[in-house]
Amino acid sequence: MIPARAAFLALLLALALVSGAQANPHEFTLANGLRLIVKEDHRAPTVVHQVWYRAGSMDESPGTTGVAHVLEHMMFKGTRRFGQGEFSRLVAEAGGRDNAFTSTDFTVYHEQVHRDRLPLAMQLEADRMANLVIRPENFAREIKVVMEERRRSYEDRPRSLLIENLLSTAFAAHPYKWPTIGWMEDLENMSWRDARDWYKHWYAPNDAIVVVVGDVVPQQVLAWARRYYGALARKATPARKTLAEPAQRGPKRVTVKAPAELPYLRLGYKAPALRDLAKDWEPFAISLLAELLGGSDAARLHQVLVREQRIATSVGADYEMVSRGPGMVFVEAAAAQGRSGAELEVAVREVVASIAAAGVSAEELNRARVQLLAQLVYKRDSFFAQALELGELEASGLSFRDADRIAGRLKEITADQIRAVAARYLVDEGLTVAVLDPQPLNPRPASAVVPRVKP
Repeated sequence: MIPARAAFLALLLALALVSGAQANPHEFTLANGLRLIVKEDHRAPTVVHQVWYRAGSMDESPGTTGVAHVLEHMMFKGTRRFGQGEFSRLVAEAGGRDNAFTSTDFTVYHEQVHRDRLPLAMQLEADRMANLVIRPENFAREIKVVMEERRRSYEDRPRSLLIENLLSTAFAAHPYKWPTIGWMEDLENMSWRDARDWYKHWYAPNDAIVVVVGDVVPQQVLAWARRYYGALARKATPARKTLAEPAQRGPKRVTVKAPAELPYLRLGYKAPALRDLAKDWEPFAISLLAELLGGSDAARLHQVLVREQRIATSVGADYEMVSRGPGMVFVEAAAAQGRSGAELEVAVREVVASIAAAGVSAEELNRARVQLLAQLVYKRDSFFAQALELGELEASGLSFRDADRIAGRLKEITADQIRAVAARYLVDEGLTVAVLDPQPLNPRPASAVVPRVKP
């Protein structure tokens, strides 16, 4: 087994070599306000092209939740120039692949193609940025697809339903309280005009970021961007709302009853998100805290709850420090056979509290740091992951230049700082507890009762 310190030093060397070889992003801004970020990586003759719109579910309003995601579906239904399905067909015929995703903070469309076919990807994306056609009959079909997606992904999946309920309980005012896919009632009442209005409001070159990573020459990419995106007109977008979440004054709790085999627990602690890479140290300490709590089988939650106490079958912890809205640390655990949700909660909270009470060892900190630094190294093996990192930083209000500075900030964090953030944020004042109360998997329906038949 390689000692943590030796692994740490090896990763430092790897990060230095990778950063030195790839620290070359270029930034351009077109006359219409569209921002272009290009990163050269010549290890393969391919390129990733991503278009980021800084409009996600947090920009929606009550009554139309899910519209950002619905529009993502409609963006594949054709424009005035290219018919329904032609976008993906042309990309596939060029040997590439395409897809999209919607989050709380943004919506992203992406293609991976041979370097020579980048102009095609730009042409197609620029076309649907300005010329999408939303037909009522297409919308009527697609909204049913989205509602079925919601049923499969949330209503028929107890753990997803629990997470949805945790967020709707944790946030009193911030739009993070509603799911990206939307509430079912809002989807049922949504019209094609809602999708059209969302498109008109937010899809503009001056509110978009194009990220290109791969075997390219930046000036050539700029020339293509000017050709395809440069002709699009700038337009006014809605003013961003101030989305303040009131301070939480004590623990919140929600219980979800759903068919399941065993109890499942998820804790959510309010925490800050990264706003200034040079000044903010807490998000980096919280990232390490989450990693050493539940990032691997060697982490504290697994060691105590799975191996020693055998009260849980699986555990984990997660924290996303880059986001437009408030941050949250999540801790989860699935109960072992014969253990109750109440027992599990007590045990999990004891482990969490032990960090603030007694701190962390040098071995735990080094292991967590090695794991996070390794993740940064592995990202550089993927053109897509590199583009995601650059785009997310920019779309969240940070800078793509911060990508190569994150490792350095993680290296600076001390055990005392981890203990300090645990004592400040992993406390009842910002806690929401969500418990899955398992119900019978195959309850006998009332209709199964055999009625008496009169002679």
